[in-house]
Amino acid sequence: MTKNKRANFGSKLGVILASAGSAVGLGNIWRFPYETGNHGGAAFILIYLGCIILLGLPIMISEFLIGRHSQKSTGGAYSVLAPGTQWKWVGRMGVLAGFLILSYYSVVAGWTLEYIFEAVTNSFSGKSANDFIDSFNSFSGNPWKPLIWLVLFLLATHFIIVKGVEKGIEKSSKIMMPALFILIIILVGCSVSLPGAEKGIEFLLKPDFSKVNGEVFLGAMGQAFFSLSLGMGCLSTYASYFGKNTNLTKTAFSVGIIDTIVAIMAGFIIFPAAFSVGIQPDAGPSLIFITLPNVFQQAFSGAPVLAYIFSVMFYVLLAVAALTSTISMHEVVTAYLHEEFKLTRGRAATLVTSGCIFLGIFCSLSMGATKEYTLFGLNTFDLFDFVTAKIMLPLGGLLISIFTGWYLDKKIVKSEITNNGQLKGSIYVYLIFILKYIAPVAISFIFINELGFLK
Repeated sequence: MTKNKRANFGSKLGVILASAGSAVGLGNIWRFPYETGNHGGAAFILIYLGCIILLGLPIMISEFLIGRHSQKSTGGAYSVLAPGTQWKWVGRMGVLAGFLILSYYSVVAGWTLEYIFEAVTNSFSGKSANDFIDSFNSFSGNPWKPLIWLVLFLLATHFIIVKGVEKGIEKSSKIMMPALFILIIILVGCSVSLPGAEKGIEFLLKPDFSKVNGEVFLGAMGQAFFSLSLGMGCLSTYASYFGKNTNLTKTAFSVGIIDTIVAIMAGFIIFPAAFSVGIQPDAGPSLIFITLPNVFQQAFSGAPVLAYIFSVMFYVLLAVAALTSTISMHEVVTAYLHEEFKLTRGRAATLVTSGCIFLGIFCSLSMGATKEYTLFGLNTFDLFDFVTAKIMLPLGGLLISIFTGWYLDKKIVKSEITNNGQLKGSIYVYLIFILKYIAPVAISFIFINELGFLK
C-alpha cells in the first residue's frame, strides 16, 4: 500500500476517541481503584498523575511519531525508520504481544457478556456472598459456556475491524466512547448517592501519605505504563493512520486525560458502593465478577429495580471498555499481516480472529477443565498474562524509549512534534531528555519490580 492510498482517520475527534479507546480497558475499571485503595488514596493518584506526565506521555508521543512518520503498522515501522537493523524485532514483538494479549484478554471480555446476560435476566437477585463465589467458579470452570462468549466477543471485534479504519474503528469509537462516558456518569451518580458513600469518597480522595514508599512509586509507574497501553504497538499502529496535521502532543495529552478520568471515575463507582455496605474492594476478577455483584445487591437492597439497572449498566460498561481495547489489539496484528504479507484486510482479520479463538480456548479451559496442566507453576491463562504484562510490554516500552531517545534521527523527532515546523517545539528538549535518561531507568525498575526481584 503506498503512502497516498493509506487509510486515515477522518477527523481529529476520531483520532482522539480511537486512541483513548485503545488505552481505556478493563484495567481502568478494577486495577486503578484497587491500586489507589491499597496505596494511600489521593496520595497514589497524585503520584500516578506525575508518572503519566513524566513517563507515560513521552513514550506515547514516541509511539505516535514512529507510527505516523513510517506510515506503517508497528510490525513494519522499524524496518522503515531503521532499515537493515535488528530494531525490526521491537515492532514484531509488539505484534506478538498484541496477539497473545488479545487471546487471553478476550476470555475475560467474554465473561462480561455472561454477566450482562445474568444481570438482564435478574440472576443476581437473592444471592448471598457465597452464592456469587460458587456461581463464578462454576461458570469459569465450565468447559463450554465461556467459550461461546469468547467466540462472540472476538466476532464482534472482527466485524468492526473488517469495516476498516474510518468506517470500522473510528465510527465505532465515536459511538462507544461517548456511551462509555454516559454510563460512567450515571453509575457515579447512583453510587455516590448511597447511604454511607461519603466514607468511600473520603477514602478515594483523602491522601494517606503514611502509605507512600518506594513500592507505591513503582506501582504508580506500572499503572501509568499499562493503563495507557504502551509497548504493544496499538498506539503506533493507530498513529500510522493520523493525518500530517494531527498535533501529536495534544493528542497524547487528550488520551492521557481521558484515560485518567475514566480510571478515577471508576473509583467513584466502586468505592462509595463498596463502603456503603462495609466491603473492602480487592483485585482481579474476584472484584468485578464476585465482590461487585454482591455489593450492588446489598447497596440497593431497598430498591431492587435500581440494583437491576445498576448491575446491567455496570457490565455493559465493562463490555464496552473491553471492546475498545480488543479492537486496537486486533488492529495491530491485522494491519501487520495486511501490509507485510499483502493479504486482503478481510483475510488478515480472519486469520487473527481464528488464531485468537484457538489460543483463547486453551486459556479458557486452563481456568477449569485443564487447570492441572501448568508450566512454571502457571496455567495457560496466567502464563500468557505473565509473559506479556511482565516481560514483553515493559521490554517494548524500554526499547521504544531508547530507540527514540538515542537512535532515531532527531530531525525526524522534531519534525513530527512540530508538524514540519508549523507548531511550537518547546516540548522537544524535555521529551528527548526524558526518553534518554529518565524513562529507561524508570521502566527498568518497573520491569524488575514486576518480575518480583525487588520484593
